[in-house]
Amino acid sequence: MILEVDQPQLNHNSGSIAFGPDGYLYIPLGDGGGGGDVGRGHPPEGHGQNTTTLLGSILRIDIDGEEPYEIPDDNPFIGDDEVLDEIYAYGLRNPWHMTFDAGGKNHLFAADVGEALWESVNIIEEGGNYGWNLKEGSHAFDPENPWESPEEVPETGYRGEPLIDPIIEYPHANQPGGLGISIIGGYVYRGTAILEFEGRYIFADWNRAGGDGNGLILIATPPEENITEKMWEFTELVPVPYQAIGAYILAIGQDADHELYILTTQNSGPSGETGRVYRLIPPPEDPEPSPAPGFCLFAALFGIIVAYTMRKW
Repeated sequence: MILEVDQPQLNHNSGSIAFGPDGYLYIPLGDGGGGGDVGRGHPPEGHGQNTTTLLGSILRIDIDGEEPYEIPDDNPFIGDDEVLDEIYAYGLRNPWHMTFDAGGKNHLFAADVGEALWESVNIIEEGGNYGWNLKEGSHAFDPENPWESPEEVPETGYRGEPLIDPIIEYPHANQPGGLGISIIGGYVYRGTAILEFEGRYIFADWNRAGGDGNGLILIATPPEENITEKMWEFTELVPVPYQAIGAYILAIGQDADHELYILTTQNSGPSGETGRVYRLIPPPEDPEPSPAPGFCLFAALFGIIVAYTMRKW
């Protein structure tokens, strides 16, 4: 056992952990569950903004030292009595999937599942506060009325620190024009199979708005400068020739060559034997036209490489 963290409710458990280029282990933790980061077991300001709890944060620890782990000497809050030493960044609701870019400056990307109105992706900076539950994405958040974003957006946290906005966000299905229900984080593409995707962030949503077991895959293009500060433009990737995923998307994976894989299931819960893994490969030479011309910049064919039973996720 390396680390054990209690939380008051059963949801918002986050997902992937990862070793960074520095060799340290990064651990994303949700805000403890429930809704709005309030209620039983939550401090008045919420776990996301409370730096005396590990919940609602991304941790950074060294598991190569004394057991069970040590704190890296250069963690951002070493010596700050108001922040736990393990915390690398905080102000997160449910960072379901985080990944390091295999190229460039090895930025850490974390997709944060929203409450009711906004899904978002952050580039995680050392010591950063990403706003939850003062904000949902780049918008103000009111735990007593999660269905409406207040007009006045807070700029600082309780310690006077600046709140960092996401680099990608889109509306939840609960509001007009919403795209999906729950963001699934992905990877900056560093493979060689689809050269047009180089340096672009590929991610997904579990189920598109109005869909019934039909996730969507999205691709974002970084701005020419200030990629950690400006919003990235994105569009949907439509698989050819199917024109629809036809399943819920659980996760995106990456192999040793940095090629990407899509994990799906036709069941909304952890049951059944419908799980499949698909690989992104180039489209055919003469792909059929997309049903939504202009919305999909590039089409990708899903080649099934293996189908397997997915009993738990």
